[in-house]
Parts: sequence; structure tokens; C-alpha cells
Amino acid sequence: MARGTQHRKRRPRTNAAVAQATAKRGHPKRPSWEKQLFFGRLRGHAKWVSFVIAAAFIISFVLLGVGSGSTGISDILGNLLNGSSATGASLSSLQQQTVSHPKSATAWENYANKLEQDHQDDNAIAALTQYTKLRPKDQDALLELAGLYLSRATDWNTLYTNSQALSQALSPSPLLSPKASSALGKAVATLPADPVASSVTSDLDTTTSNEYEKVIGYLSSRLTVYQQLSALSPDDAVTQYELAQAAQDAGNSKVALAAYTKFLKLAPNDSLAPTARQQITALKAAGG
Repeated sequence: MARGTQHRKRRPRTNAAVAQATAKRGHPKRPSWEKQLFFGRLRGHAKWVSFVIAAAFIISFVLLGVGSGSTGISDILGNLLNGSSATGASLSSLQQQTVSHPKSATAWENYANKLEQDHQDDNAIAALTQYTKLRPKDQDALLELAGLYLSRATDWNTLYTNSQALSQALSPSPLLSPKASSALGKAVATLPADPVASSVTSDLDTTTSNEYEKVIGYLSSRLTVYQQLSALSPDDAVTQYELAQAAQDAGNSKVALAAYTKFLKLAPNDSLAPTARQQITALKAAGG
């Protein structure tokens, strides 16, 4: 299965870094004579004033939601009640946000990111698809979605390849086969098949077929995403090349041929131009 050359970086995934606790510093003792000075006494009496000012600043900071990316105290309290912080929200709380605010693109994006971090790619695809419906021009999100489809297609292709190998192992082709029209060939054809082996082979064929359909389904969905990207950036050569490869992976020769042709018009001297010409020749020879 061909792989599309990725010329763009995918959206960075949020990875919360664990900060190292700094060592506590001891408070140096002031010389006894400093206590007799005016500023020394003033600092001692003004400690409670500094504490009040700092507390007021922190409270106002939280209430206004400054720097938290939230709408204010309600989001902060909501995170506390859910047992999570703004930077480490639980999956259930993020899902609840999409239920409470189904039109919030941010809620769907956060939920999709968390699902992807938890390796729940199919659910991440569903959440990210909902996000792209609300933000259809977010090309980074579309690229992320295309990457998820390719990842799932790769997973199922691995299963499909393994099933094919197992099927061949259970029903190996004979090194020397008599002609079907010969007497020996006719005799071999009339031999009864092993019912157990036939049942296993039949089940395995069904499994292999289902796995192949999964591969094609994910690759077709990936193609649809690249068609969206192409519509957003019709004159971007890289997008056209990626669209062509996505179409080839999905078995759509017509779209692949058109995309390769447009890529060569946009970037005839690109380093990938020779490969594009070879693919066009092969597609035409195959009747694409």
C-alpha cells in the first residue's frame, strides 16, 4: 500500500510536561543591627500588607480567568469538581463538554486530542470530524484527520496481510499439478475435501474479505479529506501530489491522474515531478 509523502507537519499534540520541584531556599538571617533601622522595621511591619495584596491579586486572577484560557471562575470550579485541571482534563469531562456545548469547536477539538492521546483513534476520528464540520477551513485539523485515517488503514492492512499469509499456509498450492483435462487431474478434482479444513478456510476468507473492506474504507475516507484540502488550496502543488497518492491508495485512478497532471502544471521542475510523470504513464497504461 503506497504511502503519501507528508510535506506538512501534523498538528502538535499537547504533552503536559512534569515540572521539577525547585529546592527550597533558606531565608538568610538579618543582622541584629538592621532591626534598628527604619526600613528594616518597616519591612517587618509590612509583611501582612504584602500578603493581602498578593491574595487579592490571585483571587482577581482566578475570578477573571486571566491566562487560563477559560471563561472565568465557572470553568475553574467545573474542572475542580471533575477532579481535573485545565491542562489535564479527564476524558469524561471533555466528553461532557461536547454534550453540553455541541456547537463548540474548541470542545470537540480538545476531546479529539485527548482521545488520540489515549490511542482511541476511531473515536478520535469521529470527534475530529465533528470539529472539522464546525471549522471546515482548518487545514491542520484536516491533515490530522487524514493521518488518523491512514493510521487505521495501516492497522487493518497488517491484519489483512497476516490473514492472507495464514490462508496460503492452510491451502498451499502444489508444486506440481496435473492438467485438469488429464485423467489424473480429473481424479484429483473428484477427491472429497476435508470438511474441517474447508470450514476453517471459509471463515478465514470471510475475515480476510472484511479486513480488506476496512482498509479500503479508511483509505476512501482519507481521499475525501484530501479532496477537501484540495478545494481549500487548489493551487498548492504539495496538496495536489498528496491528493494523487491518496487517490492511488484508495484505488481511484481517475482522481489520481487528474491530481498528478495538475501537480506537474503547478510545479513542473519539482523533485517529485519525475515520479509524478512515471505514475501518470502507469495509470494510463492500466486504463486509468
